[in-house]
Amino acid sequence: MDRQPVASRSGVRLFYRSLTVGGLGDRLRPPTKPTSQVTLRCERNWEPLSEQHTVLRQQLMELPSDQLAVVEAASADDRRTVEQLREETGLDTAAVTRAAFELEAEGLVAVTETTDESVSLTAEGESYLDAGLPEHRLYSAAVEQGAEEGGVSMGQVVGAADLDGEAVDIALSNFARKGYGEIESGEITAEADVDLNDDVEAAALDALAAGEPVADEDVLDQLDRRGLIERAERTVRSVELTDAGVTELMAGIEEAEEVDRLTPDLLTSGEWEDVEFADYNVEADAEAIDGGKMHPLRGMAERVKEVLVGTGFEEMDGPHADAEFWINDALFMPQDHPARTHWDQFALDVPPMDDLPDEVREDVEAAHRVGAGPDGEGYHSPWGEEMARQVDLRGHTTSLSARHLAGIAQGDLEPPQRFFSVEKAYRNDEIDATHLLEFFQIEGWVMAEDLSVRDLMGTFTEFYEQFGITDLEFKPTYNPYTEPSFELFGEHPVTGEVVEIGNSGIFRPEMLDPLGVECDVMAWGLALERLMMLVTGAEDIRDVHGTLVDLDYLRTEEVRY
Repeated sequence: MDRQPVASRSGVRLFYRSLTVGGLGDRLRPPTKPTSQVTLRCERNWEPLSEQHTVLRQQLMELPSDQLAVVEAASADDRRTVEQLREETGLDTAAVTRAAFELEAEGLVAVTETTDESVSLTAEGESYLDAGLPEHRLYSAAVEQGAEEGGVSMGQVVGAADLDGEAVDIALSNFARKGYGEIESGEITAEADVDLNDDVEAAALDALAAGEPVADEDVLDQLDRRGLIERAERTVRSVELTDAGVTELMAGIEEAEEVDRLTPDLLTSGEWEDVEFADYNVEADAEAIDGGKMHPLRGMAERVKEVLVGTGFEEMDGPHADAEFWINDALFMPQDHPARTHWDQFALDVPPMDDLPDEVREDVEAAHRVGAGPDGEGYHSPWGEEMARQVDLRGHTTSLSARHLAGIAQGDLEPPQRFFSVEKAYRNDEIDATHLLEFFQIEGWVMAEDLSVRDLMGTFTEFYEQFGITDLEFKPTYNPYTEPSFELFGEHPVTGEVVEIGNSGIFRPEMLDPLGVECDVMAWGLALERLMMLVTGAEDIRDVHGTLVDLDYLRTEEVRY
């Protein structure tokens, strides 16, 4: 036996041994391209053999091409990520990952996983890089207007800061939070010793924009809450050669002549009988494929429909854009009610609605002006047909109830009747953890003789029990179109907070008489999103509905039944 040096790519001098077999002089050599990952410690594996010892030819390990490429690209000295191995081998990420796990099963490599978090600016965060944070602009404008010396009108400062819309609320809340001054009785005062350059949030935005890391988790959390950054986590897999892998590389590894699929050519030629098929590792990671699926909120809506249909209710439908007559007037809501202003409703710039039934319109107008029934007095306030014909997006789905009760949707109805809908409503609310501009409302009503609050409360108890909610609370309230009226509350399973989940009551004569209904009707409007919050434990309505919902949540969340 002799040992001869072979140059390696890493500059390390490696040795192979020549083995004489049966005196024929056949030499058994390792691969002519030793890998750079094999270190000097491999030389210690060589042990002297007897001169007279006859050695049979060694059987070299065989690996499929992908596995061979990965094991040769891996290192025993440092971990290499799947991405690095992808670049070196030319294989795609899925192929490298699959090969790495297969090699790990053979004990040739070790695969480790770590979590890497990336942080990037949102469009809003990027907009503040040049314009400045709204609270900075508000403070600078306040100082310019003399707020360091005394209170200055809020409107004056906001105008000088050139802030409008949502930016005003953002500026005011963060101005106070950061201690830049005080806001009281419509006036702003500014602290004199504020240095805006010391703002760690603004500094973090600049650092992230420059590609620099931000170590302060509290600052990142605050920027995240403000919607100025996006955080993303990904799993990073790294591969490292084991001692067994090093040993097999030194001994030599050949590429296995295997096929990984049965093709028409193999079948027609008959070669399938002679080829060796690759083993499949059913536990190896595969590329994730996100197919279409039902939105969790839609799934909750379907569940609600199943429950209500199962208890004898019939579903109703109607227009999203409707006349104010059906949205408000038919519900005995006065035309000068604050909720009917553009601050609460979305008015549409379209021609007024012409097809209002004359008899119903006249009776509704009379109810507003002089009342309905022997004790009715009406509102004695202005009522105009022009306003009643204006078209808005419905602020609640009770407009559907009014259309059905008036006989417009399905003709005259005789008691008993049960109707429901799970449809969208639109309100100009301020967006927060429990409010959106558009939301799903569970509308329902029952027409029957001699209904009472006990019937209504029993209906809610039975309905919410289907979703595991048994701790309902009821609170009296006021509605223009129901009397008595009460709100529903449920306890949030995570925070323990009592959350409003709906409104209800018995329709008043002033609403029912003009629509031609001569018996009792109990009705309700429940929030689908808040029901889902109580069922899933979500703490923010925006986590289950809207443009800010996390895509991973949509891909992985199961429909709750």
